[in-house]
Amino acid sequence: MSWWTRKPEGERARWVIDPLAGIGPLRFGMSPDRVKAALEGADVLCSQSTEGGLSWQQYRGAGVTAIYGPGPRLVAVAVDALSGPLVRLGDVQLIARVPSEVCADIHELARRHGVSVRVNRGGDPEVAAWGLSMGAVQDWGLSAEGYAERRDTVITDALVVGPEQAEDPYTATPVIRWHDVRDAETNSGTWPVTPDRDRPRWDWTPLERVGPLGFGMSPHQVAAALDGEAPAARRGWYRWSGHGEGQWNLREEQFDAAGVTAHYWYLEGFPVLAAVTVHGRTGPQVDLEGIRLIGRPVSEVDAEVIQYIEDRGTGRLVYGGGPGPEGLNMYVRATRAGDTVVSGARFFAPDWEDRG
Repeated sequence: MSWWTRKPEGERARWVIDPLAGIGPLRFGMSPDRVKAALEGADVLCSQSTEGGLSWQQYRGAGVTAIYGPGPRLVAVAVDALSGPLVRLGDVQLIARVPSEVCADIHELARRHGVSVRVNRGGDPEVAAWGLSMGAVQDWGLSAEGYAERRDTVITDALVVGPEQAEDPYTATPVIRWHDVRDAETNSGTWPVTPDRDRPRWDWTPLERVGPLGFGMSPHQVAAALDGEAPAARRGWYRWSGHGEGQWNLREEQFDAAGVTAHYWYLEGFPVLAAVTVHGRTGPQVDLEGIRLIGRPVSEVDAEVIQYIEDRGTGRLVYGGGPGPEGLNMYVRATRAGDTVVSGARFFAPDWEDRG
């Protein structure tokens, strides 16, 4: 079994949440050594330290990430959907299930206990009284040939936190160091998908342009090409000088009406268009020689792209955020649509590094 495919239920541990106190054998406040001992010596796949202290450790075999505050001491645990323990809160199984079903079960459990449920940044239920924030990731499985393949569904994962982080888990400093969502698009808990008949059709010239957007355009030219639409969000980073002064650099702009995100890189000191992500739920339709790339079941698009490559016998399959034909600088991407995923795509200029 590949590490990114779903671990069979019979091979998973069964854990129970003790709200605001711990989860399974892990208690909030534990040191990293005690966490490792509680996980029976599970190997650390990767970890991160900042400002001289340990921030988090991912335990691949256990399917969890331990997140640490000052001390270091355990303040939060992220449970992986594909390989983590099957976690229960009361009579509700939380992990590796259909998100809408878990959402309904959590609301019923909260009603019985008289606690409130809110929607977190990802559009999933969050309960401060229990230190619980739900999430979801795309499911993976094995093809008939034994290869890992993306499925058209998402399954639940979870973040469980102690009392200091419960009011807003994903803005708590220890959690941000593990997974910073401050620049991520927020979701209200609905995932409308534009029907294909209502999507505009964009042409695509590999390595040069997609629709009206040509690689090398300035941000002003991108907005003009999109009928003057103002970006719904602009994201970037600060480049700090040796004198403590910072310059903000534009990384991407999100255009909700057009259904695309423009990604920039800096050539000769100025941002120019390097890549375009077409959103799966709302973006324009783009074809690859008759293959509709946008807004479809991801497994179907993956299969058709792979068949396209095999039929021509002139290239190979490459992966970025998903599969794509070598040399065309396009990857099929997956966008969540509630309990399922639909296909999007990223198109990019030569030599641009796809950062996922």
